[in-house]
Amino acid sequence: MSFTYKGLRAKLDRHIVTEEEVNRNLQRLVEQNPRIAEINDRPTEQGDEIVLDYAGFCDGEQFAGGTAEDQTLVLGSGMFIPGFEEQLLDKVPGEEVTVKVTFPEQYHSEALAGKAAEFRCKIKAIRVKTPYELDDTFAREVGRCESMEEMRKKMQESLQAYADERGEMDLQDGLLRQAAETLELTVSDKMLADAVEEQLQNMRAQLAQQGLTLEMYCQFMSTTEDALREDLRPQAEFAIRSRAAIDEIVQIEGLTADEEDIGKALAIIARHNNITVEQLKEQYDAALEQAVINSVLTGKVMQLIRAAAIVEE
Repeated sequence: MSFTYKGLRAKLDRHIVTEEEVNRNLQRLVEQNPRIAEINDRPTEQGDEIVLDYAGFCDGEQFAGGTAEDQTLVLGSGMFIPGFEEQLLDKVPGEEVTVKVTFPEQYHSEALAGKAAEFRCKIKAIRVKTPYELDDTFAREVGRCESMEEMRKKMQESLQAYADERGEMDLQDGLLRQAAETLELTVSDKMLADAVEEQLQNMRAQLAQQGLTLEMYCQFMSTTEDALREDLRPQAEFAIRSRAAIDEIVQIEGLTADEEDIGKALAIIARHNNITVEQLKEQYDAALEQAVINSVLTGKVMQLIRAAAIVEE
């Protein structure tokens, strides 16, 4: 079989967003964005969110890590050590309270474990969260729209754009898979093992951003690292074959990544990471440069394959 990347056939499955999906996403926004009102006509109650400053002292000395300003705390949440939150009930904004507690015997700081301490607190505000209704007020205050009708329309358009983008990505992924399958390539055991390790490293990095480890993930999923490696083999092999197919098409078509291409790619990366291009360039090294070039060339290859494909919608 000769390497084929033009004239490939595929179907584009277009998902049409339903009213139910729009409603579900609007309801999720309601849950994520409660109306927050400050209370000034009564003292604190269980369930209130308060804003406070505090400073912690042990044996008369202020200790590291025990001080905060404008800290938010929901009374009754158990976020602070036992006995702390209860002493902030029935207090009013502006009131200063000395909270006396004893740290648990099993505490992450050995210097504080089992010791008595006091926190000098100042209640700055009492807040109560209540859910919005799906009405024009919610549309204005959360959706930044003039009416709920306008917010629904924008939500539908946003969801549809996302669905269309996902559908197009799946289509292009399928086309690349077809092309890669026609490429004569022997994947050695070492190549596959290295690719699996790369997939695992990517997983570790993604989990770390959520404060998790690969070991924690394996426990949660009731699996092992060895089983995970085995599960990743097909994905790793596709990564090898697709990379080789992309490199082959780059060579055949004489594709390049010029300064303008790289500049556009850097602008996108900076925007996604909420930094300026200048800040990104401070981290620009040979590895990042090669990654950007690979990304640009991959994009050009995907556009070429897509444009030359016979697609049925």
